[in-house]
Amino acid sequence: MTTLQLLMLLASGFFAFKIFQHVQTLQEPEEKRDNISNTNQGEQKTAKTFSPFDPEALIEKADEAYEQKDYQKALALLIEANAKEPNNSDTLFKLGYISQQIDDNEEALNYYKEALEVDKNNEFIHNSMASVYRARGEYASAKLHLEASLALDDANPITYYNFGNLLVDMKHIDEAKGMYKKALELDGDFTEAREELEKL
Repeated sequence: MTTLQLLMLLASGFFAFKIFQHVQTLQEPEEKRDNISNTNQGEQKTAKTFSPFDPEALIEKADEAYEQKDYQKALALLIEANAKEPNNSDTLFKLGYISQQIDDNEEALNYYKEALEVDKNNEFIHNSMASVYRARGEYASAKLHLEASLALDDANPITYYNFGNLLVDMKHIDEAKGMYKKALELDGDFTEAREELEKL
């Protein structure tokens, strides 16, 4: 047998093994098959049936994808995590945030609303909803959510900064100055707040 034939034989064996491994991952464990066969005929299989990853692992992978700026992959992983474990406010918040990053404000707002239903006292959800409403020019709704965020935590400089930006858009310059000053009182190194204040 020549060297070339030997290499071809090894390569064929390797690919056959890889195909076998892949087929094994597609087959459901016997116990899971039994459980599914015992369910009602009309009941559909859940996402858990098809994926070996638990929600935590999916969220970790989504975070890694987000750090690499692969937003579509991060979104797909989070959608799967949400299908496996619905009504998790952190997952819904991340879905909203990433949707916002890809300029899908409508979808972002839907996810934020779902997250807020689960966790009504989350200042970050209120802050994020306010930014979407501001981007859409819905200033009254944005203001309501920033006020709700401050009611939950009145020591977050980012909320005051965001409120200042909203008030500038609303042409309430004196109030905006007050918000930027408050942000700087809480965080003297808040460069963006200082820059915006200096513009006014």
